[in-house]
Amino acid sequence: MKKQWTVVVGIGFAIIIAVFATVNVEKVPVDYIFGEAYWPLILIILGSVLVGFIMSFCFSAFRMFSSQRQTKTVRKELENARTLINEKDDEILDLKAELRERSSSNS
Repeated sequence: MKKQWTVVVGIGFAIIIAVFATVNVEKVPVDYIFGEAYWPLILIILGSVLVGFIMSFCFSAFRMFSSQRQTKTVRKELENARTLINEKDDEILDLKAELRERSSSNS
């Protein structure tokens, strides 16, 4: 359900940006370090949106990769802990059996 709302909100923003960009089609000056050029405002708006999307995607991908790596590490630690617990449980069972043998031989 959360993903559906994300898609709906994303489509809403895309429509708003598209309408805003198509209304602003006049050429505006863009100053560079080495000069100036005139670009249609629609290209500047869409380019800014694209750069923002790419940056958001990169940050999200980095967070997802980091989270997956952390999950993998925690799962490995959990598996090691389970192995240790199973070994200790087997050791406890062996000691209980040995204790029963000693108590029955002493009686």
